[in-house]
Order: sequence, then structure tokens, then C-alpha cells
Amino acid sequence: MAPYTIRVFGDPVLKQRASEITDINGGIVRLAEDMLTTLYDAHGAGLAAPQVGVQKRLFVYDIDDDPIVIVNPTITETRGEWTHLEGCLSVPGLSWEIVRPKEVLLTGYDLDGNEVQIEADELEARVFQHELDHLDGVLLLEHLDEDQRKEARKALRQLALAEPEPVTPRLGLGVR
Repeated sequence: MAPYTIRVFGDPVLKQRASEITDINGGIVRLAEDMLTTLYDAHGAGLAAPQVGVQKRLFVYDIDDDPIVIVNPTITETRGEWTHLEGCLSVPGLSWEIVRPKEVLLTGYDLDGNEVQIEADELEARVFQHELDHLDGVLLLEHLDEDQRKEARKALRQLALAEPEPVTPRLGLGVR
């Protein structure tokens, strides 16, 4: 069972900017381990600490059975453009075609405090951008055009009014 419940649209914690991590200690390592367990339980590709109610600049991801933890990430370069279906564990059951930069250079730290730089493209670059958005209090919905946003609000109202039942997200960034 997942150690955390993933916060969903409407939870105010998702709209707040997360704070920098100043000390990578045992608590941060345990948080990352628990977040990976939660990610796998939700069948996701990435998970940011605010999505589990922790306002720290940390995210975990796993797109090829090689789990990675990034502390205090920043994107220092972007190139190109790529449109891809993108979903979010915090907006379950919904996904949209979103345009984002195709390539990024991400800088951050691993759990040993070592600086890491990762050049990524396509899906990995998208995961980085998506999770960094969460760390800045930005939800996927803010990347939608006006018509998509209206459709999203309608769908979210319908989900909120529906009887609680498991939602299976459509294939997108939010699922593995």
C-alpha cells in the first residue's frame, strides 16, 4: 500500500511554490523512497513532493525501470517543441495534447548531495517540466488553451459530482 495519498485538483497545496531543501538528510531520503512507492502504486511516471502534501523541491520519476530522485531541480536550457498527450496523477482520468520544449537541460542534486545535470528529450524532458511545474505550484490545466480549460472544468465538475469510484487515467504522462 502506498505510504501517501496523492493530492488532487482543488487541494490548495498544489498551488503553492515548494521550498528549497537545505539539508539532504534521512528524512528526505525516506520521503523519496515513500514517494517512489506511491508513484509505483499509482502507475505514474513522475511525482513531485507537493503532490503528496510536502512543500519541498524534490521529485521522483521512473520512465525506464531506473528510479531517479532529483532535489532542488532547475531547467537551465530548453530547445525545440514537442506536442504529446499529457496527464497528471493530481488530475486523474484526464489528459490533453500539450506543447512543451522538446529538449531540456536539468540541473539538481541526488540524494548524496552530488550535483547532477541531465540532458533529456521528449518524454523524459516532459516529465522534468511537468514535475517542476508542480514544484512551482503550476498544474497541467494552466497549459491548456481557453477551450480545453472549459472542457477540463466541465469534466472536473462531473468527476466531483460522480459517486466515488476508481478512475483509470487514459494513457499519458500520468501513467506508466
